[in-house]
Amino acid sequence: MDETLPGTVGALGEGDVLRRILAALPPSRALVGPGDDAAVIAAPDGRVVATTDTLVHGPDFRLAWTGPFELGWKSAAVNLADVAAMGARPTALLVAVALPDDTDVAFVTRFGEGLAAACAELAPGCAVEGGDLTASDTLTVAVTALGSLDGAAPVLRSGARAGDEVRVIGELGVAARGLELLFTRFTDADGSPRAATDAELAALSDDDAHALARQLAPHPPVAAGVAAARAGAHAMMDVSDGLALDARRMADASGVTIELSRSALGDEPERALAGGEDHALLLTAPPGYAGPGRVIGVVRERGPHALLVDGAPHTGRGGWDPYRDWDATRG
Repeated sequence: MDETLPGTVGALGEGDVLRRILAALPPSRALVGPGDDAAVIAAPDGRVVATTDTLVHGPDFRLAWTGPFELGWKSAAVNLADVAAMGARPTALLVAVALPDDTDVAFVTRFGEGLAAACAELAPGCAVEGGDLTASDTLTVAVTALGSLDGAAPVLRSGARAGDEVRVIGELGVAARGLELLFTRFTDADGSPRAATDAELAALSDDDAHALARQLAPHPPVAAGVAAARAGAHAMMDVSDGLALDARRMADASGVTIELSRSALGDEPERALAGGEDHALLLTAPPGYAGPGRVIGVVRERGPHALLVDGAPHTGRGGWDPYRDWDATRG
């Protein structure tokens, strides 16, 4: 940190904090970028895909585990995944941040670098084009992502048809394994989150280190969303809350039954079914589809149950519901 500057955002002030974030981002590609009352973003297709997601300290991340770079990355990634799930190309992010006034100035620079890195790697050409800053006792990040369909039709979760193959692009259950590691290995005696030591991180197996990295900084297959749409996917959605829960949502929206094959879900099928935050893409496509994604099941005519696994109704709740699952006593 530059010792000539105040050490916290409260001492520095909004204007200088904003300048620090913008300095960490690449130059704007918008018609009118950050610095005015609003951005002006070209929409040559005539339509704009728009989505928003909010990350709140506590239910969505913990600063004991998540650094500012990872927080910036994750804030971008989870929104880019939703645009990709529509078969669209991400074009811009609008980022609103509420910071406690004792936040280190260095935090905002690394946060901006995380946003920029996620856009550059996951969705080249997409950039942060505006947003908002305010103060709050609870660190909160709200991102709006915009995308272009480039002349194609959107791929909806309601488009699955009987006879389709069910496919997935990306990992399943890996981020959930990372979350389990955080709660089992990196907490104090009272269950409060604590930072991992360098020695603890070095002792992780390759698989555990990968799972931890994917929980803290997910890598959704953003470009594959457009590829799947162009290849003829009938339905698609981001697996953010767990495969079982999201597959039910797709089945209900489409008026079909989805049957998954347990053997197609990897070495830990229960974790693949229940775990969320991998931000894989779940899709259905007709036989003969030549786009990305591995087959994990089939779409059937609607029956008594929305979701089957190996022919049997899947009765486990699975997935993440913030109102049901968030436990403030866990730190």
